[in-house]
Amino acid sequence: MSRVGKLPIKIPSGVTITATDSVITVNGSKGSLNLNTLEGITIKQEGDELNVLRKNDEAEYKAKHGLMRTLINNMVVGVSAGFSKKLEINGVGYRVAQQGQDLKLNLGFSHDVIYKVPTGITTAVEQNTITVSGIDKQQVGQVAAEIRALKKPEPYKGKGIKYSDERILRKSGKSGKDK
Repeated sequence: MSRVGKLPIKIPSGVTITATDSVITVNGSKGSLNLNTLEGITIKQEGDELNVLRKNDEAEYKAKHGLMRTLINNMVVGVSAGFSKKLEINGVGYRVAQQGQDLKLNLGFSHDVIYKVPTGITTAVEQNTITVSGIDKQQVGQVAAEIRALKKPEPYKGKGIKYSDERILRKSGKSGKDK
């Protein structure tokens, strides 16, 4: 049995789950998410718990079992609490500003970078910190990664965009001179 797959999913109050043969829909206070089910995986709801079961112990179904349970759990957490990632901008003259729904970033290029935020994602700018939030964990992570990729942090001065909990390994500079 998969260690992740056998764990039950706790369903908080206000969250409803409807499952058909091919689609699972999770509704909550923050919104609604859909997921196509994988072959050989079934869902059984007992009170305020949801169990993910597999057809048999073949390797193919074992691999899908834990994945499906984690995807459903992420949907439940997303529609009830939501997900967020924080990004920090470091560097002299590096700035970010909210421009309607989009982000206007000044990252040391000869031009400003305009990042169009996709639907379903909200961004908040405070000083040089960007908070990306939404109900879909994969989409929140993807948007945060795309923003970070605009100017990755460099190892000498640490300038660039980094996650708030990311640690940048610093290099000493020319000819091993320590600073």
